[in-house]
Order: sequence, then C-alpha cells, then structure tokens
Amino acid sequence: MSVPEWVNGAVFYQIFPDRFANGDLSNDPANVQHWGTPPTIWGFQGGDFQGIIQHFDYLVDLGVNALYLNPIFLASSTHRYNTNDYFKIDPKLGDLKTFRTFLELAHRHRFHVVIDGVFNHCGRGFFAFNDVLENQEHSPYLDWFHVTNFPVDAYSLGDARDYLAWWNIKSLPKFNTNNPAVRQYLLDVARYWIEQGVDGWRLDVPNEIDDDDFWAEFRSVVKAANPEAYILGEIWTADPRWVGEGHFDGLMNYPIRDAVLRLLQTGTLDIPHFKSKLDSLLQLYPAENLYAMYVPLGSHDTERLLTVLGGNVKKAQLAFLFQFAFPGSPAIYYGDEIGLIGGKDPECRAAFPWDEKNWDPSLRLWVKNLIALRRENPALCKGELEWVCSNPTSGCLAFIRKDQAECVLVIMNPSPETRNTQLSMKEIGWSTEFHPSSLLNGVEYSITKDILSITLGPWSGDWVKCHP
Repeated sequence: MSVPEWVNGAVFYQIFPDRFANGDLSNDPANVQHWGTPPTIWGFQGGDFQGIIQHFDYLVDLGVNALYLNPIFLASSTHRYNTNDYFKIDPKLGDLKTFRTFLELAHRHRFHVVIDGVFNHCGRGFFAFNDVLENQEHSPYLDWFHVTNFPVDAYSLGDARDYLAWWNIKSLPKFNTNNPAVRQYLLDVARYWIEQGVDGWRLDVPNEIDDDDFWAEFRSVVKAANPEAYILGEIWTADPRWVGEGHFDGLMNYPIRDAVLRLLQTGTLDIPHFKSKLDSLLQLYPAENLYAMYVPLGSHDTERLLTVLGGNVKKAQLAFLFQFAFPGSPAIYYGDEIGLIGGKDPECRAAFPWDEKNWDPSLRLWVKNLIALRRENPALCKGELEWVCSNPTSGCLAFIRKDQAECVLVIMNPSPETRNTQLSMKEIGWSTEFHPSSLLNGVEYSITKDILSITLGPWSGDWVKCHP
C-alpha cells in the first residue's frame, strides 16, 4: 500500500476559504458583505489566502498540522464547486504567488495541505461547456458532457433537461469521463497542483464517477508526482470498495460522525448498538486504510457540531474526546473549536469571528489539550483499539488504544447522570503495582483488588494512563 505515513499523525483543520479570514481587501468583490454577515448562498465575505497567512499562528497554537481547503479555483460561487478554470486560483482568494507563499508557510511549520478536487462536474463558465452554449450542436466539445437535447438551455429556472448535471442543478454540468480528452484534462489538473506543492486531493462525490479505471489512473498520476500525496474520497457510506490501490487512501468517515452524535443525543443510540456499529466499521477496512480515514464531527455539508448537540458544550467536549481517541485522522471544521453554531448549508458556513469575546475559550482550550495529548501519546494515533468490559449497568463506554510501548484507556459517560464504572486492571493489561492517572487533569485513580474504579460526571470522559 502507498498510504502516506504522515496521515497517521495528522490532525486536520478544514477551512472554507471565503469565511476564515480576510487578509487582503484589494481582492474583495465590489459587493463584498460585511465580515460576519449571516451567510447566504450568494454573499462573498472576502476570505482569502492572505487571511490564512495572517492567522497561521492561530492554527499553530491550536496544534493542528494538516489543512483541508474547500475549492480554491476560479468559480462564480462562494463554495466554488462550480469550477470555471481548474488551473487558476480564484482572484478573490489571491493569485498563484500568494498561494505558493501560503504553501511555503504551511510546509515550514510542517503542515500538509489537501485541496478539494471537483472532477465529476464543472461550472457553466468552464471553457468547454461555454463553447457548447455558444455553438450548440456545432461545438467540438459536445462529447465532454452528456448532452441530450438542443438547444442546450443552462440559464432558465428549473432542473437541467438538456444535459446531465449533478442533482439536475443547471449550474453543475457533469463531465463525460469516458472521453479520453476529458480524462487527460482532469489528470493534468491532478498532476499540476501536486507539482505546485499541495500534499493531496480531497475528491468531491467520487462515487458519481463510477469508473474504476479513471480512479486507478488518477491514483497512478498523483502518486507518481508525489508518493506521499494523500488521496481522500468523499464517500458518505461505509464501503470498502473505495479504498486500496485502485482508489483512495482514506474516506471521509461520516458513519463515525453519525454514530457519535446519535450516542450523544439522548435515547437515539444506546451503548451496545454504538459499540456494534463501531465494531462493524473497524472490521470493514484494511488497517492501513482505517488509520488513514478522515474523521469529522462537522463539515461544510452538515450542521455545526454544537448546533446538533443542542448547544450542550459538555456533549461537544465528549465528542471531541472520542474523536481524538478513535483510529483515523481527526478533523476540525473551522470554528467548531470555539463553539461556532449554524444549521445546514449555508448557515454552517459563517465567517470566523476573530473577536475572542465571541469564542468559548474553555472549548478551544479543551480541543487544544486533546490535540497536544494525542501527539504526545503515539498509541492514540497508531495503536490498536480493544473494547474493555465493565459493569453492564454502569452506563459507561470503555476501550483502550495500545501499541508495543504504551496503552491509553478511553472511558466515556454519554448520559445526563453521574456514573461509576469498575474495570479489571488485568483485562486492560496493567499491573496492579502501577498507578493509573488522568492524562487530562492528573487525577490518580484508586485500585482495589485488581479493580480500577472511575466516577464520571454527566456527559464526560477521560483518557487514563498507567505509570510505575
């Protein structure tokens, strides 16, 4: 397998470029909205690469070491999933020089940068589709798309009827990837940006290009340009077909997000069914791909974490505690670490509030500490996961992450009541001569006749390690 080694220790931070920080007012569109305006489908707020550069110390201080950026290429929308030119940085974000400055800064701080690749569809302004609209049945680019009727109408209201489009949205015409010219264009794009220095691709709706040959060739081109490049597929379901030598290194592990949030929504998913769900996901993928999964709690396509959890910060802290202890690369959606709220798109794409009075400092400190502890304890990155049995009536969930050198116990109380759980030291693999203590607050736990007793308050958890 050619899964990059660096992904095992990665902590991702996802940035929606228009909404993270505005560092260069000169590239703002004429109708730019005031920073912090409630997000809409149409309104640009001026986020750009210079803004990321100016606030890079924030990312370093948080402790993340990998970035995933939503689309950065020339497009007419705030989300940029309707790409008009795959070889050009959107001028509202900066230019190629600024992008290279950003990459150099990131690499100097030992960050890896993954960008969004939208290869299933493009925008109406893409040169080949624009030619179809101009020349209709006489266009030399007809076979770049799936045109079914003439005249091709791409701008009136309603669904796409004259060509295939993503979800029948007229602004997103679907490529014909069976056309060798289209394939070559997209593969040239894939190679070009890796050669510019990006560290990988996050692939938008890759399952809609249901062509194993295309993705095998894509992987070959990317890995030839950089064997350590990370290829991440946006697959929302659990499906091992999409990982391996013919496809991707890892997937956006949305099924894990779903299970965790259901566990924390009272009465939605109990502990036995949660464990069963996780067991099935853990056994589904080869180990190298399991540890290369991207594990989100939120994204540009979902409600904000704190919003889903009803504003309960303790639940959010417990979700992060689990996320950073589960196999794969934990991913923070920008602003979730400070308690940013928002419903579904476009509400989840609000501008980052740089006035710290609008932050939840305790939540950010919690996340920062989890990141630091994860990096200090390799078992939390690469260790095997094993469930630990406890009193079935305790209402707590426990598992260990262990490698040859160390073992970390992860214990959670996903309930509104204080719970006590008792665990066998022998089952964990610890000697009774050792002293278990919390990695989070240093508290030492007592042992009585091989039994470790831990009491947890409502919606809380701990990481525990033993020392002589």
